Amino acid sequence: MSKINEPNIFARATCPTEADIHVHRFPATSRLLHWIVAALVLATWPLGLFIKFTTNEVKLDFYMIHESLGFLVLWIMLLRIGNKLLVKAPPAEGAAIERFAASSVHGLLYLLLIVMPVSGFLATNAHGFPLHWFGLVPVWSPIGKTPEIAWTLSAVHTWSAWILLALFALHVGAVLFHHVIKRDNTLYRIL
Repeated sequence: MSKINEPNIFARATCPTEADIHVHRFPATSRLLHWIVAALVLATWPLGLFIKFTTNEVKLDFYMIHESLGFLVLWIMLLRIGNKLLVKAPPAEGAAIERFAASSVHGLLYLLLIVMPVSGFLATNAHGFPLHWFGLVPVWSPIGKTPEIAWTLSAVHTWSAWILLALFALHVGAVLFHHVIKRDNTLYRIL
């Protein structure tokens, strides 16, 4: 039993204020582009999977929306790469193995977020369906209808989509690990 006059250790404990916690955040442009790409991928990926379940009457409309969103992902990813080269990212945190894993996954995500829209765009062109971006702007095709490579490009697109999904799951798992288990500021760096 504690005596009345003993100091209560919980009375001295204080929660850190916002001023006490300093998070090295990514620049605003990096954060904005990250979340735009995330939202577009979360819309585009399931839409691409859903296309095979649509009726023939609407299938081409779904392809146009899917491909238009994917083409938008490509251009925003190119902006992200330019942004990454121009703005200074906060210093990486965590153990060396965590920094290596994060860097590897991020690099692969960047790569696949370029390969996937390019291969999808080229595949649909090779199959003979040039892109009219959101049904408004015709986009020049660098290859035109070339059925001999269409299925290879489609396979690259499909495989890159599944690899991207696995990397996305790994990325989200790492975020949850840092936020829920380690309880560090990793998530706040990109918010």
